[in-house]
Parts: sequence; structure tokens; C-alpha cells
Amino acid sequence: MKAARIHGPRNVQCDNVEDPKLQDDRDIILKVTATAICGSDLHIYSGGLPQPRPMTLGHEFMGIVEEVGKGVTNLKRGDRVVVPFPIACGHCFFCNHHLPGHCENSNPEHYGPEGGLLTEKGGALFGYTDLYGGYDGGQAEYVRVPYADFGPRIVPDNLSDEQVLFLTDIFPTGYTGIDWGEVKGGETVAIFGSGPVGIMAAKSAWLRGAKRVVIIDTLQYRLDKAKASANCETILWEDGAKGVVEQIRAMTEGRGADVCVEAVGFEPDRNLLDRAKAVINLEKGSPKVLEACMSAVRRGGIVSVLGVYPTTYDNFPIGQFFDKGITLKGGQAPAHKHIDTLLKYVQEGKVRLDDIITHRLPLTEVAHAYKIFKDKEEDCVKVVLTP
Repeated sequence: MKAARIHGPRNVQCDNVEDPKLQDDRDIILKVTATAICGSDLHIYSGGLPQPRPMTLGHEFMGIVEEVGKGVTNLKRGDRVVVPFPIACGHCFFCNHHLPGHCENSNPEHYGPEGGLLTEKGGALFGYTDLYGGYDGGQAEYVRVPYADFGPRIVPDNLSDEQVLFLTDIFPTGYTGIDWGEVKGGETVAIFGSGPVGIMAAKSAWLRGAKRVVIIDTLQYRLDKAKASANCETILWEDGAKGVVEQIRAMTEGRGADVCVEAVGFEPDRNLLDRAKAVINLEKGSPKVLEACMSAVRRGGIVSVLGVYPTTYDNFPIGQFFDKGITLKGGQAPAHKHIDTLLKYVQEGKVRLDDIITHRLPLTEVAHAYKIFKDKEEDCVKVVLTP
């Protein structure tokens, strides 16, 4: 079969590999009908998250059930399903507490309570390095899905693949940022990052009754897409965080936003000074966007961190965190917790997900797809691949 595999930084190729096989009674084999590149895949592509051996990427995928392990009784061959991105057993302490990203059983080689850089990670993720389980992902013609009696959801026949594909990750992730922000109605929500997750967070903020939704980015074309698909206000990050924070405070009688969502992560656009600081402090990437969120949020407000941060950072503004009384929440989104509610939103026409797609390409063009997404060429916001 064909599969998109990482061969080192900025080197993704469409390879011919062996078809996956059932390895456990709770497995299924899925024939992939649609898959997508996620912004967090770019951390592997850039080398920011190490992956020394070739592996199949991709944690946003859906398809048709091809084979079923004898322990899976809720699915049958021919069912069309969408698959949440965390690999979770469904029975451990964390799964029972709606925290599938911390599953105690899916990542036995690297799991632990510490949460370190290279060891003691959380639960497994599809196609997301050996540190997160080493499971091949779904940017392929076929994929093995473990714990298939817990994760996959059957898709209604009247919904197309593109209408539901983003239930895998970016919609549950964006929604989680708003849920962590405890948005109940009437809030001002500022979202840093106008990529797919940021736009989904904006859509989710409206679903939860936000009064005002503002999205911030360094590229105008991404802001234009956010405004068109999520009907939100926009701020162009041009001269550093200070100007952005001042604009947000001006919108909120000087207080700051009720909720700030960080949807960028540790690899933001950076100038020479930012890069030099990272080298001096032995840091990977930069927490500059998280720091901007902590300035832009009001006293007593909530900052939701959806962007990936794999390491520690010096000079973290803990004094500001304490003085302002900020609530800080972050981590892998509990996609299983929200996916059924979000599917209903799609079925009822309360939200549209496929309007963020800018590129549709065959899997054989995956190298080009990763390049334009990473380098922000061709006004690329979201790429969907067809195996």
C-alpha cells in the first residue's frame, strides 16, 4: 500500500509499504478514504519532535472498516467511521476520567507520571513518533486502529467525508480550548493562531455563546480565512506582542480578554533575537505566544494552551501568573469526550467544518502538501489528502 512516511526533517515521501495486519482482538483495519495534515504534524516534519526511523504519519483520518478483530462487537466490515486521534484503551484510570490522551495502556514503552521530554510521556497518538507509541498513522491507504471498540464513531450516510473528517482532531481540539475556558455566554475570547485549530476554536466559541471572538495571526491570508469561515474579528501581529495586547485591552475596557486560547505552540514565527535567546537558554522553539496570552488575558481569566510545548523554558512569567490569578490549562485534547456532541452539531447544521480546506491533493503529492503547509505557500490553511 501507499503511505506517507517521515525520513528525517523536511523529508516526507509516499512509500510503498506492507499492508497493516490485525495484532489484537480489539483491532480493526481501516481502508482510509480521507486524511489530512495537522499543524502538529509539522513539528515532526521540521525536526522539532525527533523521529529517527521512518514511520507513517497522520492522526486525522477516516474510512471504511475492512477487517474486524473478534473482540470488536460494535463495528462490522463496511462501516464508515471517523477515528479520534488519541489511542486509548477505554478502561484505565484516565480513560475512565475522560482523559484519553493520558491512557495508561497505549504507550507502554514511554509512559510515565513525570511528563519528561524524552521519556515518561502520556498515552499514544496515531503517527506521532515513537515517543507517543510508535503507531503508524492514517496518511496511508490502510491503517490499523487499536482499541477499536472504544475510539471510532460510525458516520451517518448523509454526511460526506469532508463534513466530518475534522472530528478526528482539530474540531475537538478547538472546542476543548473553549471548554477549558469555561465559556458559558457573553465572554470575549482571543485566539492566538489562525490555523485550522484556531479557526475551529473560534467556531466553538460561538457555539458556546461568546459575545466577541478575536483571532490573531502574523499572516493576513490566514486571518482572511478565519474571518470568512468563523465570522470573527482579526488582529494582524506585526510589531510584536505589545501592540496586539494593547489592541485586545482597548476592546475590553482595559481589562483584557476573558479567555485566551494559545493555538500556535513552540514553533511560532520568530526573529533573530528570539532565536538567539533560545540558543542561549538551550530551549527548543519559543513560548512567546503563550507569554502574549498571559498578558492579553484579564485578571482572573483563563488561558487554554492547545499548541504543542515539548520542553521547559527559562523566565516563565510565574509572577504574572500569580499576580493576575490566571487559570492555565493545556494538553492533548480529550477528543473521545467531545466527539459525540460535536458530531450532533454537524448533523444539526449548527457548524460547518469543511470551509477551511484550501487544498485537496492525492497522497502521492504528500511531499508537496507538507511543504506548502509548513512554508505557508499558495495561501495554504488546510490540506486534505486522498489515498
